[in-house]
Amino acid sequence: MSGRLWWLAGGAALLVAFLVLLPFFSKPSGGSGPQAIVGRPVPVIPLQDVDGAAVSLSRYRGEIAIVNLWATWCPPCRAEMPDLQRIDERYGSRGVAIVGIDQGESAQRARAFARSLRIGYPIWIDDAQQYGRAFGALGLPTTVIVGRNGVVARAFDGPLTYDDLRRALEGLLAPS
Repeated sequence: MSGRLWWLAGGAALLVAFLVLLPFFSKPSGGSGPQAIVGRPVPVIPLQDVDGAAVSLSRYRGEIAIVNLWATWCPPCRAEMPDLQRIDERYGSRGVAIVGIDQGESAQRARAFARSLRIGYPIWIDDAQQYGRAFGALGLPTTVIVGRNGVVARAFDGPLTYDDLRRALEGLLAPS
């Protein structure tokens, strides 16, 4: 083979290798963490509330659901829960529901913690941390906002303030 032919064969081999390996080194289009589920139907995983009753996100179809993953050992979770309660009080009459899903702890511990903060929105128990995996949670807290159609509209990794939550709801609420 002539030198020129070697260069062409080598170049073609490199191009094929590049095209084969490219998918392994590129980021998925949806990103990582909870942002990856934006635009997808919210996963519906049957759980229990702190009183042992069966619960599911399917009951919030037609409402805007703010789903907050948290744990009692998480200081940022403690800091944002009163703001979630304020959102619940302000926007509950407009079809916004808050659901707190404790990740990996007992119902008794989660109930006592929520009561100590005067939290009135529903607290569910996910002792197997299924929602953490389904939401792509990178840590706690993780918050996912589900539109009335059951599709994830917004997703956040880390604590949110009252103003962050209020801004996240913009465009999802019907004018009042």
